[in-house]
Amino acid sequence: MTLLPDLPQNAALLTLLREQGVVQERGAYAYDGWELHTHPDLVERLEDLAPGWPVLATYGMPVLAAKGIAAAVAWGTEVLLLRLPERPAEPLKPGAPRPPLTGPDEGWYSVCPWQSELPSSESQRLLSLQIQHALTYAASLSDDHSTDWRGHPVQAAGGRTGNAKAKAKGRRPSRKQNRRHGGHGRQR
Repeated sequence: MTLLPDLPQNAALLTLLREQGVVQERGAYAYDGWELHTHPDLVERLEDLAPGWPVLATYGMPVLAAKGIAAAVAWGTEVLLLRLPERPAEPLKPGAPRPPLTGPDEGWYSVCPWQSELPSSESQRLLSLQIQHALTYAASLSDDHSTDWRGHPVQAAGGRTGNAKAKAKGRRPSRKQNRRHGGHGRQR
């Protein structure tokens, strides 16, 4: 089951993900009932680049959304798709195209999620900024104009995550939290 709403703004992405989706209830590569089509390291990278935003398992792909509209998708091992009004600026290195989403005038751009030619902290900073830009842009495509407790656009599903709760209390989330299970670590 997908958590990404079946909205007109998500139609092209959902069609593509449905076509490649393979039902898989159990096993090492099961991801919310579907075969995982993204390397686990890239799933974790997406979570690190957008702390506090819920990752929606969508036909075996991790997706970030704002107000129910997809903004970022982690794909395979080397592709981060971002919904943006314009191509990401230098020095970000583009990733492999994913037609038809990354075709002319489609609004999706592929970037390399690792940016190995940049220092790690700069790569993290620039990619995080692009993801925030993609989330803001995706939210602007919605008719819902509400915001969450941080002043960010309201999420499609999930609301606050374990990491967001820790940050709201002024604590840094533990790196030992099990991210595969919603980011909830051991309760004290």
